[in-house]
Amino acid sequence: MTPRRELTLVVLGCAVAAGLVLLGTGRDWLVEVVPRPAPMPDLVQRRTGGELRAWLPALGWVALAAAGALLATRGLARRLVGVVLGLAGAGVAAGAATLLAREQVGPGWPLVVTVAGLLLAAAGVLVVWRGAGWPAMGARYQRTAAPARVGGRDPGGANPGGRGPGGPDRPEDLWEALERGEDPTTGPEEPGPGR
Repeated sequence: MTPRRELTLVVLGCAVAAGLVLLGTGRDWLVEVVPRPAPMPDLVQRRTGGELRAWLPALGWVALAAAGALLATRGLARRLVGVVLGLAGAGVAAGAATLLAREQVGPGWPLVVTVAGLLLAAAGVLVVWRGAGWPAMGARYQRTAAPARVGGRDPGGANPGGRGPGGPDRPEDLWEALERGEDPTTGPEEPGPGR
């Protein structure tokens, strides 16, 4: 598997898992029925996962932000994002799993959120382990280092002052000439105005 595909799969997996955490914590996890004397109906109280563990949705948002940050970072910064992602996933898994032991809590959504947290934690470990070799967003558009110029000439001597017969070869040469105070529209032997 190529590094780019590996990065894509991890980012998509993290986004889906974080989305499941946010979706699951917004659903009812606990339904309590409080009996009341007749003729009044029983009182039904519903509580979501976010109400039972207020920090679970927050960790879901952290994981979703970390999934996006994986695209924009590289090297040590990406590994730090992986650590944050792993800790957020472990926190989600631990928080949801502890609620599974309660009698009144239905196992459906807490189990989904627990599995999503474990996937986020595993993704964080994978990012720390292999993330440094993955490409960064926009890396293919970055300029490579230009060849060094010696005395206003290319090392090969074929392009004096960065100018060809009709002026600068590259748009960057125009700006460099202007910064040096030269007229980039004149040839090397033609003096600029006022000279």
